Amino acid sequence: MLHTTLKRFLPAIQSLGTDRPLTKQDLLTPSFLMDKENDITMYYAPHNEYINRDAKIVIVGITPGWNQMKTAFEQFVESHSSGKSLETCLKETKEAAGFAGSMRKNLVDMIDQCGIPDILGIKNSSASFGKDRNLLHTTSIIKYPVFLKGKNYTGHQPPIDRSPSLQHYAFKEFPEELAQIISPALVIPLGKSVEQSILRLVEENKLPNHTYLTGFPHPSGANGHRFRQFREHKKQLQEKVKTWADRIK
Repeated sequence: MLHTTLKRFLPAIQSLGTDRPLTKQDLLTPSFLMDKENDITMYYAPHNEYINRDAKIVIVGITPGWNQMKTAFEQFVESHSSGKSLETCLKETKEAAGFAGSMRKNLVDMIDQCGIPDILGIKNSSASFGKDRNLLHTTSIIKYPVFLKGKNYTGHQPPIDRSPSLQHYAFKEFPEELAQIISPALVIPLGKSVEQSILRLVEENKLPNHTYLTGFPHPSGANGHRFRQFREHKKQLQEKVKTWADRIK
């Protein structure tokens, strides 16, 4: 089945070339604009259309940033121009754009220290971004790229619950996505904004019966407090992971 949103933007995607890197002038255009609300703009990107329903680990960011958006479009255009099925294009796009760069290294290190690879029977959590990608689903509370005055939206200003558009994706679309993943997965929220949204959804009984690993620091290099935050929460995180391990035995 062709994803409805993808179908809407596919003609514009097909007009993009594969002969050079894509720029903001190519992608941050009316052709891909999904919503605009005051200083907030939301654009389409194809990497969060694919859902790995069999995932054991779900990593949740706030929203795709520019680098993820660019990577997603470049991968989709390349896969599509090779004549692959749309489902394959979306899968390859998801794998290419999921938490790439230095943030992935920081993320992998903390996941390893929580003891997750031992439970999954893999060498380390970097394998879940490679040969064991079937174990992982990456997504965002707001699945499409959001920018505030042209810069990556961080979830703070404005808060999600002050924006009707952002609320729709965080509190309606996101729970529907998680409901498609077979329980019980281990859901790892990255950062305070994501965690607060998930805690609200849990309190309102709107999330499926996964295990939610709250207290996990955001792995961005810009988060200079992540080492201290991880040390302070490490024991609690490890205990939650053990509880989840008992559920999946």
